[in-house]
Amino acid sequence: MRCAHWRRVPLDLVREAREKSAAPYVDRAVQCQLSAHDDSDHFGLLTDDCAYGTALWLRWHGTDEAELVVLPDCPVVAPGPDGEGCCLFAGHTAQHTWEDALKEVSCTG
Repeated sequence: MRCAHWRRVPLDLVREAREKSAAPYVDRAVQCQLSAHDDSDHFGLLTDDCAYGTALWLRWHGTDEAELVVLPDCPVVAPGPDGEGCCLFAGHTAQHTWEDALKEVSCTG
């Protein structure tokens, strides 16, 4: 289950994100992309249109000021020949995105 925290992206950070990325549109609000977690940093994806293998994220903690961070993509893929790649960043401590998807569709018999 994904974290339920959302954050408005301050206008100055929207402008900065547009300057750092070729993306013509940056969302004005983002949801934390990590799986449900305690009161640690939240990360909302702004765009993956940065340099190859990186993405631009909004990082915030509670009501503290938000900041833009460019993070490398998570290299982990699901097991199996058609393993889905994780849509988060390298070094995240939450579950991989494909692990969350497996839990949501798993059968209990």
